[in-house]
Amino acid sequence: MTELAFSVAETVIEKLGSLAKQEISLAWNFASDLKKLQLIMSNVKAVLLNAEEKQAEMEGLSVWLGQLKDVFYDAMDVLDELECEDLRKQVMKKHGSTGRKVRSFFSSSNMFAFRFEMGHRIKEIRERLEEIAKVRAQFHLEERLDDKLIVHREREMTHSFVRDSDVIGRADDKQKIIDLLMHPGDDGNVSVISIVGIGGLGKTTLAQWVYNDERVANKFDSRIWVCVSENFNVLKLAKEIRKSALKSTGGGISETENMSMDEVQAGLRIILKEKRFFIVLDDVWNEDRNKWIGLKNLLTEGAKGSKIVVTTRSHKVASVMAPGPIHNIEGLPEDHCLSLLLKWAFSEGEEKQYPKLVEIGKQIVKKCKGVPLAVRTLGSLLYSKIDEHDWISIRDNEIWKLEQKHDDILPALTLSYNQLPSLEALPSSISNLKHLRYLNLGWNNQIKKLPNSICDLQNLETLILRGCEELEELPRDIRIQRLTALRKLDFRYCERLMSLPRGMKHLTALKSLEIWNCKKLNLMEGEDYPTSLRSFTIYKLPKLVALPQWLIQSANTLQFLRIFSCDNLAAFPEWLPNLSSLQKLEIRRCPKLSSLPEGMGRLTSLRDLKIKCCPELSKNCEREVGMDWHKIAHVPLVDIDSD
Repeated sequence: MTELAFSVAETVIEKLGSLAKQEISLAWNFASDLKKLQLIMSNVKAVLLNAEEKQAEMEGLSVWLGQLKDVFYDAMDVLDELECEDLRKQVMKKHGSTGRKVRSFFSSSNMFAFRFEMGHRIKEIRERLEEIAKVRAQFHLEERLDDKLIVHREREMTHSFVRDSDVIGRADDKQKIIDLLMHPGDDGNVSVISIVGIGGLGKTTLAQWVYNDERVANKFDSRIWVCVSENFNVLKLAKEIRKSALKSTGGGISETENMSMDEVQAGLRIILKEKRFFIVLDDVWNEDRNKWIGLKNLLTEGAKGSKIVVTTRSHKVASVMAPGPIHNIEGLPEDHCLSLLLKWAFSEGEEKQYPKLVEIGKQIVKKCKGVPLAVRTLGSLLYSKIDEHDWISIRDNEIWKLEQKHDDILPALTLSYNQLPSLEALPSSISNLKHLRYLNLGWNNQIKKLPNSICDLQNLETLILRGCEELEELPRDIRIQRLTALRKLDFRYCERLMSLPRGMKHLTALKSLEIWNCKKLNLMEGEDYPTSLRSFTIYKLPKLVALPQWLIQSANTLQFLRIFSCDNLAAFPEWLPNLSSLQKLEIRRCPKLSSLPEGMGRLTSLRDLKIKCCPELSKNCEREVGMDWHKIAHVPLVDIDSD
């Protein structure tokens, strides 16, 4: 319910902002009223996402949300009427008031009456909204950022370089690692040191800092850096070590791609023979001891005192790699976290101009639990933002309340604004985000396809694709049926999208489907579509000439049907009265529609019917006198242009 309310609120707020600047609003003094309404609605919208999370456990919240939606829809009606009258006024200016009805409407008395009526309705909506908004205090709802792109991208390959000025609060850790490197060790020629800590604590940064220390550079004949990540392939790693070793010793870089294991091993033995080397294996996940032994055996030719540093999140990985020293990296103290936040949020010295933001920053870093990556991420998000509201929104965001295990990526790392770069393709590793519930890829104008691996997100509840102009293909994999938690799909302004994914009939939890302005989309193909929709909205689908037959599969569940600006929709299907659960039907700007099907009286649950800017249909449904009025006379609330 809240998802629907939030979506409607977004639409109304956007339209309010647009109309407030148009000539009709300025000429008839509506601009100020519309701006006030926009402000109140924006304040209410800020708590809707939080309300969605609480409505299942809090009595009365669903009713409150229903009241809000009713006001939102009434506001939408008023705005639509303003738009229609603005259009009529423009037509009159362009072509002249040659028709008696046009002259009559734009007489001074009618214009005054219209101004009075609209002003009264806007005021009434604002007052209703204010009264409903007051009740929110009893639910203890909190404002939160609009959900934006929430994507954890595949980790980039690491490298060995780091600036000293970029490292804060790790001097003691660095010294301890260097002390271990300078000690000869007791594990043969090559000994292993592990740096262990949860994601984001700065293991890689610490290893980089150690790697570039002058004492380390002077101690070892060869320094080698290899980013391992999840794929612990012995041959591949051996090739990377060989390539890096050749660079380190000043030798030429020979082609390794087609070399066999024997060739790589022989080459490594020659390169490393009697040399004291220092190797960093960054971001290791391997728990297979046999693979590690296979790699270590290739490195036995090094001189005594050679060292390998491993960075990992897992103590089990560290124990598999070797029985050597383990350095546990802990969270940074709050003062160091604050320094890091300010470093990323401000230009040098700029923070002195904003003491209030610094105070809010202190509260933010408390929530980061000493994790530098979390602090740095939030600092980056807040860079150039000097409005206190932006900082408070980060501090008070609902995402801090998400449950997490001690080794999870912190909620701070999921906070994101639209400044993130567009992605041409989502990484297939998105399937690793097993607990992801909300994915918004809105206004990403480069993404062309979604990977089939997205079907592995079995906890995903909401998928939003708005303004993905290049998106051509959705997952076709049969595994789409694994999205058993998906409740909402939202496609808007995906101009290249031609069809919905197959297998949607398996999305048994899907309740809301919204499709806006998808010019090439064909909804008529196949019958493999949702079976238990609660809400279905379509807007500006030029290829739509009839409602899709598969909609009848949701006959017992569909409560809200909205059809907007479908210029080529010529008639309703005969099966429309079979949608026995339908409560609200809205039809706007569908000029080719002229009548409703027989049997509308069977829609006994229908309580709200709106028909706007559909000339022929509005005429035929006119109260008491229209040819189709008898079909809808039983509906409690009927709102038609001609009324």
